[in-house]
Amino acid sequence: MRHYLLQSADADKDTMSEATILTPAQTDRTAQARVGADDKAMLKAAADLTRDLNTASPAIYWAELIGSAVLGYVALATAIIVASPVAIAISVIVAILALYRAGSFIHELTHLKPNAVPGFSLTWNLIIGIPLLVPSFMYEGVHNQHHAKTYYGTANDPEYLPLALMKPWTLPVFIVSAVLAPIALLFRFGILAPLSLVFPALRTLVVERYSGLQINPAFRRPAPTGDFARQWAWKEAATSIWAIALLAAVATGIIPLRAFAICLGVASGVMLLNQVRTLVAHLWKNDGEPMSVTAQYLDSVNVPPPATLPALWAPVGLRYHALHHLLPGLPYHALGEAHRRISAALDAGSIYHNASYRGLAPLVGRLAASSWRA
Repeated sequence: MRHYLLQSADADKDTMSEATILTPAQTDRTAQARVGADDKAMLKAAADLTRDLNTASPAIYWAELIGSAVLGYVALATAIIVASPVAIAISVIVAILALYRAGSFIHELTHLKPNAVPGFSLTWNLIIGIPLLVPSFMYEGVHNQHHAKTYYGTANDPEYLPLALMKPWTLPVFIVSAVLAPIALLFRFGILAPLSLVFPALRTLVVERYSGLQINPAFRRPAPTGDFARQWAWKEAATSIWAIALLAAVATGIIPLRAFAICLGVASGVMLLNQVRTLVAHLWKNDGEPMSVTAQYLDSVNVPPPATLPALWAPVGLRYHALHHLLPGLPYHALGEAHRRISAALDAGSIYHNASYRGLAPLVGRLAASSWRA
């Protein structure tokens, strides 16, 4: 899941953002970023060394999804039932981490080949996407633009903002906005969605502006077509029914306010954790110009072992986000092995190693420093 300002992408736009005045360091990086400046040896090694890793393992996908979902919901129920503040706090933390991991499979849904894991998308939507108000259509058809070679880092990328070049106050706003996302999603599905069926202008607004999980507020999403429109329709209807039922149950006292508040708190925690991960998924230094695949890789982040905490805040392969941009079709469970093979095969001077970082705190510090300098 990538947060979560509920704006949307427009696949038909093809305009780039206007050029800005750059510092010498930014000028050097922008020159490196132009399409065509690829490290062909690195790209070839990455492809050749991982050809046998491209098959998704249904057993791994199912075990991790079901295990994470069960743990998350049991912990959430425990937080609602118990009275001890310590027990509540521990249960809430476990629920956030487990449901965040389960929710992160939305990223895999956008990359899985058809029928690679039969029934996985439907099950994920039923047990995670709809209950957490993030059905997969909110990411499908959006995230793929982030991986398009000519879109990444440009005005056409729904998941990119040049945060390192923006004013420092944008960083805390970027983070804090995630806390309000569950309320925004309840409003989108419980109120706006049914009303938009009556008012066409509102429907256009809902589709264009409030139907995508992305961070670029300038994008407008086109209306879905074909089979995707049918998928969108039933998922949106189911999520709206769930949101309306939830609001009605709270309003009538069927669901106590305390239980509802804990559920909202856990949902906000999931969104917040994902937003923090999003903050350090890239270096966010591109000024809007097209970038080569190599430059896209260098603008992205790997946090490989021996760091251990990324397993919690960047689960389901997200700790290898830079490698994912080199090999977007590789299933998440193969990324660790792919990284080990490529790291061992390429010498110490290879730029492949330049996308690896030590952990969360240094990345946040780096981004904050870049923002202050800019």
